[in-house]
Amino acid sequence: QVQLVESGGGLVQAGGSLRLSCAASERFFNNNAVGWFRQAPGKEREFVAAMAWTSVRYADSVKDRFTISGDNVKNTVYLQMNSLKPEDSGVYYCAGRHFPVTSYRADAYHYWGQGTQVTVSS
Repeated sequence: QVQLVESGGGLVQAGGSLRLSCAASERFFNNNAVGWFRQAPGKEREFVAAMAWTSVRYADSVKDRFTISGDNVKNTVYLQMNSLKPEDSGVYYCAGRHFPVTSYRADAYHYWGQGTQVTVSS
């Protein structure tokens, strides 16, 4: 079973940037989809971005500000977050799916990391 570990979260001022990383314990991302989700206190987990092969998709709320990318050699996927807003705050989760097609549905993913906290101050 593949293990996913996120890192890179932290506290940043509005307008700032962060880059999250999701490292897999084995070769996984080159043939499967990976997604980023986030969850704010009292809210449901929501889709942020996903990638499979060369296909990417983003939530409307982050489009043009966030970029998902991957490094197959390092078995790592990144989420570059620019122009951050307070409403981007939450725990960010990386998820893997045993299927090379992206999905915005959390229940479509089979593996989850433990999450990394992102806090954007106003």
